[in-house]
Amino acid sequence: MNIKLADLIAAIDFVSASPYENKAFLHKTSGEIYWQSEESFGLEDLPEDIDGENYLEIPSNHELDLGKHLVMEFVYEFLPDTASEVQAIFRKKGAYARYKSLLDNHDLLDQWHQYQADAQARAIREWCEENGVEVDG
Repeated sequence: MNIKLADLIAAIDFVSASPYENKAFLHKTSGEIYWQSEESFGLEDLPEDIDGENYLEIPSNHELDLGKHLVMEFVYEFLPDTASEVQAIFRKKGAYARYKSLLDNHDLLDQWHQYQADAQARAIREWCEENGVEVDG
């Protein structure tokens, strides 16, 4: 099976947007992705054997360790003097908006987006390798 990296990124973003309500599954043979949400969004019904061995549940960014851990890696590398400030930011709701504002003030927002995209691509490739999935792109 071969799947496009962009399709996996879309599925991971969907799951990550609401990890307790959204799920996505990858069929191991066909490479087709099935989407599930507490909200219907006009999604098709899942196959009856979705919990079987022919499917992989798509992980969220959190499960791929792309949340606060990645933020702190970036901060320690590019803004080490703000590490305690960033840790404080992530103790409250709305942390990513405040974090991005801090990055914008230091002209690092574009660099963060690239860093985040690169880390996500690496994590997806590792997940694919662990699960025997070939990825394009």
